[in-house]
Amino acid sequence: MQIRLSTEVNGHYKDVMARFDRQLFEALTPKQGKVEIVAFTGSKKGDRVHLRFLSPIKADWVSDITEDGVNEQEAYFVDEGVQLPYPLTYWKHRHIVRRLTDHSSLIIDDISYRGPNKLMSLLMYPALWAAFYPRKRIYRSYFGYQ
Repeated sequence: MQIRLSTEVNGHYKDVMARFDRQLFEALTPKQGKVEIVAFTGSKKGDRVHLRFLSPIKADWVSDITEDGVNEQEAYFVDEGVQLPYPLTYWKHRHIVRRLTDHSSLIIDDISYRGPNKLMSLLMYPALWAAFYPRKRIYRSYFGYQ
């Protein structure tokens, strides 16, 4: 299954990508329930992100940054789940910041995921989409948008 959300923001794509740091990660952390950031070592290959959900469910979510790169049109990094909360069995999230102009960029959240079977994967779609859609507002607030 795939979810893809795009958000236009102010800023040169390299500057926007440079701000994908712990402060932005904290702003993006879900506000529903109680979540602890156990580890956030960055957005470069070899880094790790570890969330602990304390309520309404108790679960750990650990993702490793497996790729990062930059070219003349975009910058990106990829996180892949290594420990996922049930019912997720696979997670790959490409964070892409694409150059639109010298002063504006497009942030793309390109998410691939799977559950234990096709039905569960389909049933998870609305919840995951709803969990990630608020990022559009957060990105625009964080980076600005005109």
